[in-house]
Amino acid sequence: MASHHTKDKGDLGVLKAQVDLFEQGFTILVPLTEHSPFDLVAYRDGEFRRVQVKYRALDRFGKVDAKFSTSWADRHGTHASPVDKDEVDLYCIYCSDTDECYYLRPADFGSNVSLRVRTPRNGQLKGVHFAAEFRRAP
Repeated sequence: MASHHTKDKGDLGVLKAQVDLFEQGFTILVPLTEHSPFDLVAYRDGEFRRVQVKYRALDRFGKVDAKFSTSWADRHGTHASPVDKDEVDLYCIYCSDTDECYYLRPADFGSNVSLRVRTPRNGQLKGVHFAAEFRRAP
C-alpha cells in the first residue's frame, strides 16, 4: 500500500497528542469516524474536551503557525473554510521540530495563531505567544 505523506504526519500528531494527554492524566476517547470536527476527546475530572490535532514544523523564524480553518481539494480546486469554534474545545499543535504538543483554546484567538519557540530577533515580547506557555492542556 502506498504511503500518503500528509496523512502519515497527521496520524503521528494524533498519536503524540494521545500520549501527551495521557501523561497529563486524561483518558483518551477516539471517534469512530474520520469526519468529525475533532480528532479525539480528552476526559478528566468529569469534563470532556474535544481536541483537534495539527502537525506543524517550525518556520524559519522559530514559530509554529496554526490557522483555524480546514481545507480540501477536489476537481474544482482547493477550498478552505473557517473552523466552527463551537465544535472544538482545544487545538493541539504537535511540532515535529521540538517533539512537543502545544494546547490552546481556539475561542481565545482570531483566525490564526503563532506560537514562538525562539525569541524574536528584534527582542519583541509584547503580544508574543511563547510556545512553552501552552505545553499543558487547560
